[in-house]
Amino acid sequence: DPRGIYSCKTESGKEGPRLQVHYRMCQNCIEVDAPTISGIVVADVVATIFLAVAVYCITGQDKGRMSRGEGRAPLAAHRWGR
Repeated sequence: DPRGIYSCKTESGKEGPRLQVHYRMCQNCIEVDAPTISGIVVADVVATIFLAVAVYCITGQDKGRMSRGEGRAPLAAHRWGR
């Protein structure tokens, strides 16, 4: 990792001005710190809860409707021919 603080020294031992180097090893890299990661996790949890509540509310509205087979006599109770 080439990042750091560099300085030059002369032959007499006198140190020159310091230079701080920030270098990114790859062009597509993104530095992510702890608050950013925790923000992403919290947003993911909130979105998941919101989606679960939305699915629950949408499916909960169908309770009053009858299903296709409800209210019909079973097929075994019919007598075909005598």
